[in-house]
Amino acid sequence: MDPHRPQPAPERTWRERVKALENVGPLLRMVWATSPPLTLASLTGRLLRSGLPLATLYVGKLIIDAVVHTVRTGEADSGRIWKLVAIELALAVTSDLLGRAVALADSLLGDRFTNRVSVELMRHASTLDLAHFEEPEFYDKLERARRQTMGRLQLMSQVMGAAQDLLTLATLTASLLVFSPWLLLLLVCAVVPSFLGETHFASLSYSLLYRWTPQRRELDYLRWLGATQESAKEVKIFGLGDYLTERYRRLADLFYRENRILVLRRAAVGSVLALVGTGGYYGAYVVILYRTLHGILTVGDLTLLAAAFARSRGLIEGVLGTFSNVTEQAMYLDDLFAFFRMRPRIASPPGALPAPRPVRRGFEFQNVSFRYPDAEHDAIHSVSFELRPGERLALIGENGAGKTTVAKLFARLYDPTAGRILLDGADLRDYDIEELRREIGVIFQDYMRYQMLLWENIGLGRVEEVENRTRIERAARLSLASEVAVRLERGLDQMIGRRFAGGVDLSGGEWQKVALGRAYMRDAQLLILDEPTATLDARAEHRVFERFAELTRGKMAVLISHRFSTVRMADRILVLNHGEIHEQGTHEELLGLGGQYAELFELQAAGYR
Repeated sequence: MDPHRPQPAPERTWRERVKALENVGPLLRMVWATSPPLTLASLTGRLLRSGLPLATLYVGKLIIDAVVHTVRTGEADSGRIWKLVAIELALAVTSDLLGRAVALADSLLGDRFTNRVSVELMRHASTLDLAHFEEPEFYDKLERARRQTMGRLQLMSQVMGAAQDLLTLATLTASLLVFSPWLLLLLVCAVVPSFLGETHFASLSYSLLYRWTPQRRELDYLRWLGATQESAKEVKIFGLGDYLTERYRRLADLFYRENRILVLRRAAVGSVLALVGTGGYYGAYVVILYRTLHGILTVGDLTLLAAAFARSRGLIEGVLGTFSNVTEQAMYLDDLFAFFRMRPRIASPPGALPAPRPVRRGFEFQNVSFRYPDAEHDAIHSVSFELRPGERLALIGENGAGKTTVAKLFARLYDPTAGRILLDGADLRDYDIEELRREIGVIFQDYMRYQMLLWENIGLGRVEEVENRTRIERAARLSLASEVAVRLERGLDQMIGRRFAGGVDLSGGEWQKVALGRAYMRDAQLLILDEPTATLDARAEHRVFERFAELTRGKMAVLISHRFSTVRMADRILVLNHGEIHEQGTHEELLGLGGQYAELFELQAAGYR
């Protein structure tokens, strides 16, 4: 079985399609909240425009009957005819102006609505747990939700357009009923078969796109890999261009072949059903023509009814098609609202405690275990230790020992799966989460490289102070990012990263100094640095830690590093092995034990001899 081919998914049933219409109400409320004046303008314009088609057709009928009467009798009433022409012209101009006004309102409303939904998506995503961002299913939901930010207003336009068409249809069918009820029956026969066919294939189309969401995300990722600065070096050095291109081509071809089958079936069935509709239309036309030839209807009546029937057919097809589209789009809205219904599991409890300032007793891990979702083993297991105010703690261990997991638990990016973490004697889960995180500054080894101005990169460490230039400059000095700014043409105002015009790239060590600047910007009571000097040279590392020792004086700090020159400055060192605390103590105490720490220290020291 091809791992890239999605598993079959059942077609949505009619019950599911109708149930999806429940999403239309919340959508319309969102649209109204976006801009009541624009929404009202669109609705009013459509309402006024709905009665104009019948009025125009009726005036046209009167004109034709008047002209025929003049031709037959020679009794001209040109004044009346020209008045009717002027009225028809006025109706046409009014319809055009209202149509343009509605289009303008919809366009402005669409832009505002798209912006609003995009903002809401970003805001809601920022409230979700870190664990969500580590699940493929989450990215499928997010991708489907993001696709709804563009064009979802079309659904609102379709709903309001359908309401306008229904009003117009009511006036036109009333005119048909006056002359012959059989015309309505032929009208239904002309449109219903095509509607049922389109509805069926619309459901299949949704099912196809839904199933292919992971593969479409992979296509986007492959496009990104093939043409981005981050991957360009390895793509060239390892010769990955042809491999990535071929992988993209194979996956794109799979989607094309499956979609082509559906498109061809839709075209074939639609053509047959369209013939049925055409037969119904010409059947009605024959009835109208027959009655006109036998003197039952006037030529004006013939024109009115033929045009009314054709327009009614188009309107019914439009309304039924809109219903099909609305149910289809409403199913897509399921994806948007499903994403908004996601709730974080890590949140502040009712009556949450404010974060203590200053911290008096410190943190305590009590038999803490944590296992990542879908993992077979604990990342850390039964870990117990304390971090007292003013203490600097170092965590060392081989890759996968659980060091970064401990850092994430400090910041409550995760909650323990067993045990508990206390701060000043209270469980971390009892504190207000936003206040708690404001007291903790963390720079992870996979820190972000924001494609923004240099001062913004630093200021984001405390976003409420992002415009505080004095604070930013101080953080830059402490982290040595000021030395990066000196060599740049525009200093702290330089765009960094190559994504945008005028941007310049930095070395790994320079990016790390900028990331450290964010930590210094924080002014937190607990500072956690995960491999803070991994890309710095020896001289820069020494200077960074001189500043770090000064910055953390009287504060709590957690250092995660493989460099023993770094961890020696800690007051206490924890050695993690397979998620458990294997040893702990000062540098000298651990060397005296002659255990894992001493072994690792000797191995690293041997590399410098």
